[in-house]
Amino acid sequence: MELADTKIVVLGTFAFLVFWVTATFPKFFGLPIGRTAGALVGATLIVIFQVDSPEEAYASINLPILGLLFGTMVVSVYLQRADMFKYLAYILSYRCRGGKDLLCRLSFLVAFSSALFTNDTCCVLFTEFILAFCKEKGLPPEPFLLALSTSANIGSSATPIGNPQNLVIAIESKISFGRFLVGVVPAMVIGITLNLSLLLAMYWKPLSTIVIRKSELKTVNLSEIKSATETENDQSHNDIVGNGDLQKCHSMDVSNDGKSNSLSKCAATHEMSVDRHLETTIFVSEDCTIRTIDSMTSEGEFVGNPNVDILEPKQDGASLVANRSCEMCAQCFLLGWNDPSWKVWKNRFWKLSVYLVTIGMLAALLAGLDLSWCTITAAIALIVLDFEDAGPSLNKVSYSLLVFFSAMFITVDGFNRTGLPQKFWSVVEPHARINHATGIAVLASVVILLSNIASNVPTVLLLGPMVAASSASLPGGGEAKAWLILAWASTVAGNLTLVGSAANLIVCEQARMSTRTPYNLSFWRHLRFGFPSTIITVAVGLPLIRG
Repeated sequence: MELADTKIVVLGTFAFLVFWVTATFPKFFGLPIGRTAGALVGATLIVIFQVDSPEEAYASINLPILGLLFGTMVVSVYLQRADMFKYLAYILSYRCRGGKDLLCRLSFLVAFSSALFTNDTCCVLFTEFILAFCKEKGLPPEPFLLALSTSANIGSSATPIGNPQNLVIAIESKISFGRFLVGVVPAMVIGITLNLSLLLAMYWKPLSTIVIRKSELKTVNLSEIKSATETENDQSHNDIVGNGDLQKCHSMDVSNDGKSNSLSKCAATHEMSVDRHLETTIFVSEDCTIRTIDSMTSEGEFVGNPNVDILEPKQDGASLVANRSCEMCAQCFLLGWNDPSWKVWKNRFWKLSVYLVTIGMLAALLAGLDLSWCTITAAIALIVLDFEDAGPSLNKVSYSLLVFFSAMFITVDGFNRTGLPQKFWSVVEPHARINHATGIAVLASVVILLSNIASNVPTVLLLGPMVAASSASLPGGGEAKAWLILAWASTVAGNLTLVGSAANLIVCEQARMSTRTPYNLSFWRHLRFGFPSTIITVAVGLPLIRG
């Protein structure tokens, strides 16, 4: 394709540069308006400069991709409400034998989760848990934060719903969910293993040194607990609520005969000792009155709602609020909720329904049904099954991301009309054909470079059709393989630098802004690990991609 008129080339390139600068540097001093607003500016300039007509701009917006993105976000919201990620956090911490054990669990569990629930979602939900666990065990946060972000990126490469660029590739290429999965999973598994091995090699010594932090403990005999629970009927409800803050404790090594064992009381709700023999949950008030949840609920004084950290008194309306940071303590959500009321059973049935709908959605995707409508149907089913106002759940959907994508489609389409991307590809294409190893290496290198300069989604939008067309003309027709190579290289490329993917930035910013355990993961610390990890993982994974 020849270059367009000079005026169109200059104005279209300027509009794309505005989009690129604001997308890469959201707080750029010359235009600190953020990614979404910057994308809207770029799209508007494309139309104002007459690079695209208004009709062409609207036509360039890919509705199936937006539908798929919206559906996956809604499903993720309901899975989060159904405690899916809390159960995953519990798996991470259950009988954990130390830093290396946790690092291995984290890498594979996050990879699996991100393939099904998107990499960004996993990073949002696991970062605070990792920081809290590292603080409790005296472990360095850096290797775990790196494992979280890099494993989320690598794992998300395996499915069309793992990340935004894969959504684009799946819709544009029309590759089925099952074929996509089979084509990339071998590379993903080997990539996660290599990434983990490199982490262990670089952080072996820090992970071997564990600092045990001693909490302020108070030991009481279980006979005292028994006597306290037996006489609790003589105490008024106000005696418990009026004592102010309650401290939540866990009994440990509880035997069936109830003799001579001890109870550990933690100094803070979110810094509880984790023990493999946790069996029940009790509350200790300031005057050391000890009461179990079972005894409190059997009297009808409190109704426990498993979805929130609030125990609501039935009588005087006062509230007993557990520290919400306990959400990240994996043991808290599983213990002690034995209220037989219909509300508890309704909640359990609803959770089961959420999991069954999600499994049904994945089965439909594997069967080759339409990607976007499968996820939208699953989202609507979850909304109906919830049988409540969907507003609060739908408010958690990132509509700004949908707007960003819409504006990006217009901007990239306008930039394509300048002819510059095609001119660039005409120079690279003879050296980047996927019918030989050198060509695959050149293509992967170009994708990695552009993904860290222009971001991975615009790179896929710009190069995808041209790479596929070039590969289709080769003997044997390797169009599907070309798309999957593009998916693998553009996704793993996000691990190269801190700004290479949104998942990296989410982990970095959440760790830095944490109110309880802040940690600054710098650009250079990430690059020190990200550079070798990306090169090795991409190189080893490329031969394993199957079209």
